Amino acid sequence: PSPSSSTPGAEQREKQYRAHRGFGDRRGGVISARTYFYADEAKCDQHMETFLRCIDASGGSSENGFSAIKLTALGRPQFLLQFSEVLVKWRRFFHQMAAEQGQAGRAALEMKLEAEKLQEALANLGIATKAESQHWFMGENLGMSGTVDLLDWNSLIDSRTKLSKLLLVPNMQTGQLEPLLSRFTEEEDLQMKRMLQRMDVLAKRATEKGVRLMVDAEQSYFQPAISRLTLEMQRRFNRDRAIIFNTYQCYLKEAYDNVTVDVELSRREGWHFGTKLVRGAYMEQERERAAQIGYEDPINPTYEKTNEMYHRCLDYILEEIKHNWKANVMVASHNEDTVKFTLRRMMELGIHPSEKKVYFGQLLGMCDQITFPLGQAGFPVYKYVPYGPVNEVLPYLSRRAQENRGFMQRANRERDLLWREVKRRLLTGSLFSPNH
Repeated sequence: PSPSSSTPGAEQREKQYRAHRGFGDRRGGVISARTYFYADEAKCDQHMETFLRCIDASGGSSENGFSAIKLTALGRPQFLLQFSEVLVKWRRFFHQMAAEQGQAGRAALEMKLEAEKLQEALANLGIATKAESQHWFMGENLGMSGTVDLLDWNSLIDSRTKLSKLLLVPNMQTGQLEPLLSRFTEEEDLQMKRMLQRMDVLAKRATEKGVRLMVDAEQSYFQPAISRLTLEMQRRFNRDRAIIFNTYQCYLKEAYDNVTVDVELSRREGWHFGTKLVRGAYMEQERERAAQIGYEDPINPTYEKTNEMYHRCLDYILEEIKHNWKANVMVASHNEDTVKFTLRRMMELGIHPSEKKVYFGQLLGMCDQITFPLGQAGFPVYKYVPYGPVNEVLPYLSRRAQENRGFMQRANRERDLLWREVKRRLLTGSLFSPNH
């Protein structure tokens, strides 16, 4: 349905976060990821049961298992759209204030707003009187230092969701003040709560079974909400070790900012940071939607830029592992250069594979020439196993093969190497013993 018919203020919604009829079913044009279409709450409960069985299977077959889930399978994606819009508007407002204080162009974490000036700006914009905003910044450590950074700013929206419903923020395009959040209806409120409850059930089962739960990344217009909800789970469940893993897509222009801000939060709060790094699976669909609806393409312009971003994010997390020991990363990549880069950096930083802080992941049936040598060399390496009805899983797998151009060449190379090894063993009479 058209969002404006059901949600007050929807005509003011930002283009990227409006429900869009042409992209209602997100399965079109996605060649390398499983997508879920929201039917109703009962279907979401079925998906949750499936995920629970997957966690059980993973716990039963491996001591350090992983299980992957998608949040769009657990609730109404419309809520993720709305929540993403709020988070993005709120963050953009912070960047706008920073620019006004002469800090444009700095890295996200280096922007620090002077609390005094910030309160004056809020008062001048008619957003909050000094007395009101004074009250906001009285929190635990907020503004104690006289400055407010992005993490302090984000926590304002955490603890004051009611405030966010009343808050007006400036729209930079129109110069008008707009509500940060159109009021949720009671039904929308319930849908949000049910999604959170399902996440909670899964996280508790994963903790019980000693399985790590990877929350998959999805389209960029859902991603801010997915990341924030996953972060909330990490805060609760990653106290002693990394149970919940967030996923960062390095084809996004803002990937490095997202990674560094979240790592810094884990550092401040003392919980274990867990992440899976991927390049990204929704490029064609993302570009088409941005062009059609008319907002900036969120994706890096070239494959090289995405590679750079991947290695930059990975390097940051490896440094964090070396210095803080509370970070964990899964390098989910079929790219040999990325794997070699990781191995080299681990060696340089003195991170040993047996410490089980760095994991590798490839899809079942793909890139075995990377997976097996890693496993034999003692690295924790995982195969990502799609499961489900044959008619649903086969198209997914065939599309993966299609997407990985050069896959057949690699398969041929692998076959030649294996054949050569079989012949060598036959000739030396050591078919079943690789050590001779």
